[in-house]
Amino acid sequence: MKAKFALMTLIGLSACTVALAQNEPAAPATPDTPPAASTPEVTPTGSAVIPLIQFQDVPLTTAIDNLARQAGINYILDPQVGYGQPDERGQIKAQPNISIRWENLTAEQALNALITTYGLQLVSDTKTGISRVTIKDPAAAEPLVTKIVQLKFASPSNIVASVQTVLVDKRSKVIADTRTSQLVVSATEKEQEAVDLLITRLDTQTKQVLIEAKILETTLNPKTQKGIDWSGTLKAQNFHFGNNGLPSGALNNPGVLMNDLAGGFTFNPAAAFLDADGVSAALSFLNSSGDTKVVSEPRMVTLDNQKATIDVGLLYPIVNVTAGTANTTGGSQISYSNLTVNLDVTPRIAANNYIELNVKQGVLRLGPSYQSTVAGVINDVDSFYTRKLDTTVLIPSGNTLVMGGLIQDEKLNNSTKVPVLGDIPGLGLLFRKDSKELNRQNLTIFITPTVVEDEDFQPTQTDYLKTTPGLKVTDDWSWWDSGKSAGDIRKEKREGAFRD
Repeated sequence: MKAKFALMTLIGLSACTVALAQNEPAAPATPDTPPAASTPEVTPTGSAVIPLIQFQDVPLTTAIDNLARQAGINYILDPQVGYGQPDERGQIKAQPNISIRWENLTAEQALNALITTYGLQLVSDTKTGISRVTIKDPAAAEPLVTKIVQLKFASPSNIVASVQTVLVDKRSKVIADTRTSQLVVSATEKEQEAVDLLITRLDTQTKQVLIEAKILETTLNPKTQKGIDWSGTLKAQNFHFGNNGLPSGALNNPGVLMNDLAGGFTFNPAAAFLDADGVSAALSFLNSSGDTKVVSEPRMVTLDNQKATIDVGLLYPIVNVTAGTANTTGGSQISYSNLTVNLDVTPRIAANNYIELNVKQGVLRLGPSYQSTVAGVINDVDSFYTRKLDTTVLIPSGNTLVMGGLIQDEKLNNSTKVPVLGDIPGLGLLFRKDSKELNRQNLTIFITPTVVEDEDFQPTQTDYLKTTPGLKVTDDWSWWDSGKSAGDIRKEKREGAFRD
């Protein structure tokens, strides 16, 4: 009987210590033929995975002892278990013999599965480091286990809500530590397994997208003015008659005028002349053309589902005037408006290497000025032209999206002529002026999103952090170009502040 028990023990020991290939029978180990070792797989918790664990008709306590030794667990068997001890009736409580064959488990997983099957549990004592195998109370709540989970890519604050969905027990909880990107999870063993599986699926590296944009804005402003403008002569001509030879103030004072006439006022021929502003005309025969092209080619890398913003343009100052009152003093304030081409792009990587782009594009340009009266003070107020576009498209990675059509046309036609004379064929050109102006603005945007792969990144070879920068500064300014005196330059070179 003792020999049979020793043989069973030897078989149990060899089955746990030898990592066998799947579907191969376990060969008993002997001192003359040591078992062949293989490199075991290591789980994320650091435990080695045993390809095959097999016991054949082995006492339960023997299997527990072997698995605990493999898992590195110090344990003691609770006397309440009673195997090999007399019960209240004086009968020896026999322990069961087990026969199991498990594959690809850690020794700790196999130990927990084994003792749970036979109504036992493993209670850890953190003070002594010795665990106790004792009887499990069916009515008792499952004990909570606290684990610290280190996240690799996900933000703790973002993943806490997802982890809470698998915590069924009301006692279980999860706390995020944003400083170290860790989660403190207090839950049952089953919940801990669900948390580990969930984090494995969610805590993955977020893909990135390269956004390459080309913003092309063109402005055409041709003008033409041809003809003679007689507005200076005929628009507001002032006439004065008979006031050249009269005394000063005679026309405004009839008494003075009568006294002068009664006193023998002599007729002055200048008084009968007609005065006017004179003849004024403007000759225009000119063409002008303005052509402006603004090209911007920004590029940036952003995370999947994260917005990338591009702003190109000018901050235009606006003066805000506050009128004064009887009790307050007026003043002014300066604010700024973005006269820019704004582009907001939010990429989302879809299936088959497609990218869904949400594009919001806006253009703000300065418009004409208007007058506004505040407390009797006339102020010039600026106006602005705005154009906006908001769309969502789906394009393959590396392809280019072209957005155009943001065209603004402003045509101005103006004609000035002298009635009748301006309608005479041929000769009428001398009494007419025609002007035309076109202001066209066209905006075209090219956007190329590309999914960034790991091989696209290249490390930069640098020793910047390992070296101390020199204190000397190179100065290539000679005494001829420098505002300093030649003596000061020579002194600084002697002191080592500069080097040639």
